[in-house]
Amino acid sequence: MKLTGAQILFKVLKQENVDTIFGYPGGSVMDIYDELFRHEDIKHFLVRHEQGAIHAADGYARASGKIGVCLVTSGPGATNTVTGIANAYMDSIPIVVMTGQVPVSLIGNDAFQEVDITGITRPCTKHNFLVRDPENLARTIKEAFHIARAGRPGPVLIDLPKNVMQALVDDTTLSYPISFSDEETDPIEKDCAEALELIRKSRKPLIFCGGGVILGRAWKEFRTFAKKLNCPVTSSLMGLGAFPGTDPLWLGMLGMHGTYYANMAISNADLLIAVGVRFDDRVTSKVEAFAPHARIIHIDIDPVSIDKTIKADVSIISDCKPVLQLLNEWLSHDPVVTPQEHTKEWRAQIAEWKEKVPLSYCRGEKIKPQYVIETLYELTKGKAIITTEVGQNQMWTAQFYPFEAPNTFISSGGLGTMGFGFPAAIGAQVACPEKLVVDIAGDGSIQMNIQEMATAVQYKLPVKIVILNNGFLGMVRQWQELFYGKRYSQTDMSYAPDFVKLAEAYGATGLRCTKPNEVKATLQKGLDTPGTVVMDFRVEPEEGVFPMVKPGLSLSEMSLGKT
Repeated sequence: MKLTGAQILFKVLKQENVDTIFGYPGGSVMDIYDELFRHEDIKHFLVRHEQGAIHAADGYARASGKIGVCLVTSGPGATNTVTGIANAYMDSIPIVVMTGQVPVSLIGNDAFQEVDITGITRPCTKHNFLVRDPENLARTIKEAFHIARAGRPGPVLIDLPKNVMQALVDDTTLSYPISFSDEETDPIEKDCAEALELIRKSRKPLIFCGGGVILGRAWKEFRTFAKKLNCPVTSSLMGLGAFPGTDPLWLGMLGMHGTYYANMAISNADLLIAVGVRFDDRVTSKVEAFAPHARIIHIDIDPVSIDKTIKADVSIISDCKPVLQLLNEWLSHDPVVTPQEHTKEWRAQIAEWKEKVPLSYCRGEKIKPQYVIETLYELTKGKAIITTEVGQNQMWTAQFYPFEAPNTFISSGGLGTMGFGFPAAIGAQVACPEKLVVDIAGDGSIQMNIQEMATAVQYKLPVKIVILNNGFLGMVRQWQELFYGKRYSQTDMSYAPDFVKLAEAYGATGLRCTKPNEVKATLQKGLDTPGTVVMDFRVEPEEGVFPMVKPGLSLSEMSLGKT
């Protein structure tokens, strides 16, 4: 029996349990879309821009724990996904991107809508493929899915020439076994024993978790580990939700906009247990002054991350889960290791820092963005999936919305991609239709992919958008205020659409709030209203995100702003 390349593609996608695709059709993928028409069990969500497709697949992957799938045409369709691919690569999100390509015979001839997308994306994918031979199609697709999820996850691209999709291939290419051997890992017992020795000797321990705990689905083991040690916990932006944000041991996020007490703890700890982190520059600031008094235990699946930025005293190259399982088992049988009696003074010092400089802001006649986020948490009781754009809205969310569960905070970390939050919220809502999904946005970032309002309304996705509208590119403006003599060069965004009318034009609901005493009622109405809702909060224009560590300074050298 002969099958077309497009038929083989869908057979393998089903073998990989793919039931959702975000995409946008075009000339080179018409055969794929024609075949899609025959597969009602695979839902396709038509976006309004290819960048929306890749971000939606990203949000879907983060919310569901599955691999996100994106399908676009060749040329500009493919290049429009590059930002989203780089975003997923930086945050280690498993996505398979399928791009159309001109027929193999035309590759290299500057054909219409031809682009070397495998060459373009080589630096920002885990791997990519150009399928030249239809006989290799099935295996290539399976390899792509395996690579995307194995080890440290990430995006994989498959470039599909039009003639390969049209070619007839014997279906025996699907029948032969395609298996992948498990990656060999080094034994972890010796390194774990060394780690426990450092824990036993510690008097000022601190646990630092990152996105690897969530990606490795190790949050239960991580929480047990922290509780057994009764040790304070901080996290990177990507680690939010791995540990409950209302737990007494929780110190909040650390780094450039971390809490005062988290940054003071990292600067005074004698032991740092780093789990699933890569020590990016927004966390470390001045590397020479990062955790200056601490011995460091670094647990991460990616050997490239070990000793790349911060030198570890004990490094354990492994998925987080088996390491934490082993450490928890040993701690259960050897309670002497637990340093609770040794760390009373340390915990008292942290409590003093918390009391001295809590997260706070000054109330005023205008709406404070922090108040909007605090009120949103009060109304949702932390049960919502929150996506964010990038900038001040992102940092205020990280500070003032305590995340209780993993995969409930979805944001662009490493790349810092404006326009990410709204399409990511669409993907998260598709993945979790029963949950409340809220995108916290700025008036600048929401406009970068606002065309996806049509996607949300078309598919009746009840995504709620909270716009913290300050009339500026807020984070850039804040830097201009602090470091550039208040010269607000090209950050004035006061000329903007009426977001309420724009929402209504798309068929969504639009609400506006201009007074602090209206915030709660507006949020409640927006959350209760069916369908897609845009809430425009006119907030204090020159409100800043604090604490803030100026680049080049140590984490203990924080500016606390007007508070």
